[in-house]
Amino acid sequence: PVTQAAEFVGRAEALEKVEIRARVTGFLRDRRFQEGQVVQEGALLFTIEREPFEADAAAKQAKIESAQAELANATYQVERGRELIRTNTIPRATLDQRVAEQGVAAAAVSGARADLGLAQINLGYTEIRSPITGRVGRAAITRGNVVGPEAGVLTVVVRQDPIRVTFPVSQRQLLDLRRQYEGQGMDAVRVRVRLPDGSLYPESGRVNFIDVRTDRATDTALVQAEIANPGNILSDGQFVGIQVEGKEPQQAVVIPQSAVQIDQAGPFVLVVGEGNKVEQRRVRLSRGPAGQSVVESGL
Repeated sequence: PVTQAAEFVGRAEALEKVEIRARVTGFLRDRRFQEGQVVQEGALLFTIEREPFEADAAAKQAKIESAQAELANATYQVERGRELIRTNTIPRATLDQRVAEQGVAAAAVSGARADLGLAQINLGYTEIRSPITGRVGRAAITRGNVVGPEAGVLTVVVRQDPIRVTFPVSQRQLLDLRRQYEGQGMDAVRVRVRLPDGSLYPESGRVNFIDVRTDRATDTALVQAEIANPGNILSDGQFVGIQVEGKEPQQAVVIPQSAVQIDQAGPFVLVVGEGNKVEQRRVRLSRGPAGQSVVESGL
């Protein structure tokens, strides 16, 4: 019983990664996290001084009250005009003008409310919160500095568990895998990660996506797998080795690697046949257990 495996090279990528930026301009007042700690979704990361934005919201509220007062007066003038027109005290054109002025006053109230809503949104932006749960990176700017949309990234929040690995697979290898596990799909294979020191990462994952496009320059398709990362050993952007193997071992013919010889035509073995005569057999091999090779054809 042999578990067939294929080796690839890929990179680890975070499932979610957010660059935290300021959306309004102001003095950075506080930093509410420790670099490297895990923060929950909605956790407060930075605060920008609120006083200018609170004053702007208060001014917008005063404009609403002023516009509402003008609307009330315009409404009163329309009601009074309708009473006067019954007695022909004022011309019809005067009433039409008062109705138009009422509409302008109502529009002014709607505009003032919209301005207040924008001011309140900007006031809310003075509290910079994490949109996801993850590990927060290094703070790029310290408190006391002026920040804004042009200030760049303040910090990064990365969700590392689980993590995904992506690796290119040639169309020939992809076809071999599909034929080998025909009827079972990619659920029949598992993905292991080989760490930089050569050891295998204890967690295994599964293929959850194969790109629908093929790179014309390399004739490869990008394959993605998701792997648990409870100890945060794998990090976003890390260069890793990928081993794709079947979940269940299959029966195969194996021979010692010491029995294999290679010449210009490729690998071969010597077989003792009838009459104790030795003959050469060309074989097609693949990787097997330690010290052995799997014979795919030739024996």
